[in-house]
Amino acid sequence: MLTFLEQFFIQFGYWAVFLVLVLCGFGIPIPEDVTLVAGGVISGLGYTNVHIMFAVGMSGVLVGDGIMFMLGKHFGSDILKFRLVRRLLNPKRYAQVQQKFDRYGNRVLFVARFLPGLRSPIFLTAGMSGKVSFWQWLLMDGVAALVSVPLWVYLGSFGAENKDWLMRKVHQFQHGLFFALAVGAAFICWYGWRKRQKLVSRKNALLEKRRQRRLLRQQQEQNDK
Repeated sequence: MLTFLEQFFIQFGYWAVFLVLVLCGFGIPIPEDVTLVAGGVISGLGYTNVHIMFAVGMSGVLVGDGIMFMLGKHFGSDILKFRLVRRLLNPKRYAQVQQKFDRYGNRVLFVARFLPGLRSPIFLTAGMSGKVSFWQWLLMDGVAALVSVPLWVYLGSFGAENKDWLMRKVHQFQHGLFFALAVGAAFICWYGWRKRQKLVSRKNALLEKRRQRRLLRQQQEQNDK
């Protein structure tokens, strides 16, 4: 895949990188990270400027993701009537995405950038929900893109002359990102559980105070009699 994209991008330049990244936003089976690495590789080989490639990469991923978000926002649940959309967002996957939104809120938009199989459905669902504004989506996805895009582009540029080393590093970074996401998800779950426990404790304490007041009132009424 990397070699094919590299040759394709050498022939057609920045616009090819931009177009493939936009298509990645639609959920086509082309790894976005490998696409960005390939863009970095041709920059490292001298065919393009790596800093311009970074800007093209940012534009491509945000436009692709943004189209999915805006389609959901414009059509709402009616977009599920389209066959291609139903294949991307089947009932099981839609339920999974809804569950993630219920549990993590808008934070799931940040994590979505690192979840290739769920990124497009998550952004589509976010638009469909009507609960997420365009600027909220752009902030979360934009910050996440500022983490992933320069990582892959500059890594590709740095390792352009040594493909074996480059692919080892790509796999290492992929595993590292997934590990970091797993740790982050575990922390969020723990934090949410702890927060819920505190709320339950406060509620129980309040109910106990009310019960004590009620008992005290009943005792006073009995004494008055």
